[in-house]
Amino acid sequence: MKVLAADGISPKGIELLEKEFEVVVKDKLPAEELLEIIPQFDAIMVRSASKVTKEVIDRAKNLKIIGRAGVGVDNIDIPAATARGIIVINSPGGNTIAATEHTMAMMLAMSRNIPIANETMQKGEWNRKKYVGVELRGKTLGVIGMGRIGSGVAKRALAFEMNVLAYDPYINEERAQALGVKVATFDEVIENADFITVHMPLTPDTKGMIGMEQMKKMKKGVRLVNCARGGIIVEEDLAEAVKSGIVAGAAIDVYTKEPVTKDHPLVGVPGIVLTPHLGASTVEAQIGVSVDVAKGILAALHGEPVATAVNMAPVSPEVMKVIAPYLNLAERLGCTVTSLAEGPVDSVEVKYQGDLTAVNTTLVTTAAIKGMLNPVMEGEVNYVNAPSLAKERGIKVSEKKEEDAGSFANLITVTAKAAGKEVAVAGTLFGEEGRIVTINDFRVDVDPHARILVMPHINRPGVIGTIGSIMGNSHINISGMQVGGTKDQETNLMVLTIDDDIPEKVLASIKALDGIFDAKLVNFYAV
Repeated sequence: MKVLAADGISPKGIELLEKEFEVVVKDKLPAEELLEIIPQFDAIMVRSASKVTKEVIDRAKNLKIIGRAGVGVDNIDIPAATARGIIVINSPGGNTIAATEHTMAMMLAMSRNIPIANETMQKGEWNRKKYVGVELRGKTLGVIGMGRIGSGVAKRALAFEMNVLAYDPYINEERAQALGVKVATFDEVIENADFITVHMPLTPDTKGMIGMEQMKKMKKGVRLVNCARGGIIVEEDLAEAVKSGIVAGAAIDVYTKEPVTKDHPLVGVPGIVLTPHLGASTVEAQIGVSVDVAKGILAALHGEPVATAVNMAPVSPEVMKVIAPYLNLAERLGCTVTSLAEGPVDSVEVKYQGDLTAVNTTLVTTAAIKGMLNPVMEGEVNYVNAPSLAKERGIKVSEKKEEDAGSFANLITVTAKAAGKEVAVAGTLFGEEGRIVTINDFRVDVDPHARILVMPHINRPGVIGTIGSIMGNSHINISGMQVGGTKDQETNLMVLTIDDDIPEKVLASIKALDGIFDAKLVNFYAV
């Protein structure tokens, strides 16, 4: 078998592969040459430069695995690879320490004015009094997102004798106590932290989650750090907040658009420390990701399971033929219970009814867990790591099977328990199309293709029309509407299929309406 190593892969990973396979190294590989030579390879290792497009994958007649030496897989067409049965792997843990330490370095550099002090010293200046800093000891650090990197930052902050407030929809009290942090809401972090560091994925829900509105609620003297994903903090708002003194300082390693140019709003703003996406740029991290991916390729080419697959775990063709149409539906059911749950989920049950009970449904359950975790996790959740990530967060996962599906051929029900309350969402297939058919006790028929707005309300005239007027006045298009009822004739459930994002102000105005008990947005783009 032959392996192609592109984009400057660390020699340590290449050495592992060379013990068993022929390895061809192409550090600078033009797209045209990749298309020409890819048919002869069984595996390819890339970093971010080479683009493994659908065209490349279609020509790769022998390709069995694509390895990304790093976390992001934006340069790989995963759907095209999955359709061809090609495994895609990455190295989600190889740069964890590097990113964690860089976050701490940025926090220290910002708080002690190290970059500007060094710059002026190099010019022969001595400004000892001008660059008085602040200590970390005794301060409160707000960590938004408690994945591997967020947890690592919290651990190191505690060693600096900081108090740590942690916001993560999937951290419960038991895990928080083990880490030595205090669970807080997003607003509590925003309003009480002296330092705030973000470690969330960039999703439609987290994009712009910290803007001027949130910054104005922060403590005087607050300092912000973003070594996670560009776009979580609104860059224009941050620049203005630092200039006006609303925010004392910031340290940023990632940007909405990279590379950054001279006209970027954060460039040249005193009090903001900038680095060019160096979070994973250590010698050890580059070795680590190459070795991780090399081990994954070795396993895959030997027909063994790969722990870092980002597309799908191996399943027999016979079982896959039965369960494949249900995977997308299960993800959306999981996403729905996450969005509707009141607080961190403690346990989840996936119940199967009908013909599905005759096959191994483990992968479908994993799809439901993946759908639950993807909207709130810092790193990518896939079919292999979803169960372990749920276990890390203390979420108990169980399956249940009943042959009788009532009036349906098959039915999947995902029930999550959070803060002592249960949220249950059921779905089935109509042909090849997945539909949500119940939300709690309400009977509905919802197409979960984009976004849905779920609103329990009083069953009386005028409620639905008022909602429609608010959405229309806000230029938000409603492409579908369902009103579900229960035995309780006084309460209905309205579910709107929405084509556009709903601003927080619009959502708040809906929640405040007389007759509306709640309004929650479920964004399926997160899965």
